[in-house]
Amino acid sequence: MSDRTRLALEMLAAAGQHGSTDPTFLARFTPELLDLMSEGLATAEREIMRTRGRPFESARVRITDEGWRALESQVSLIQP
Repeated sequence: MSDRTRLALEMLAAAGQHGSTDPTFLARFTPELLDLMSEGLATAEREIMRTRGRPFESARVRITDEGWRALESQVSLIQP
């Protein structure tokens, strides 16, 4: 796993059980998130959200149990 992919996985873990819908995160790590999803380390779900009464489509990305196990077996890249 590349350092960038590992960082994306750690950021998903830090987002907690609700995952991330942050468009900046999703755009910045798109290739890495696709790798994580193809390896079963993360999942994505389509969501319809509302802002000011207007619906828009978003993606919520979460870490899987397999992703948690992968994190436990490696050293963290996030600085405390």
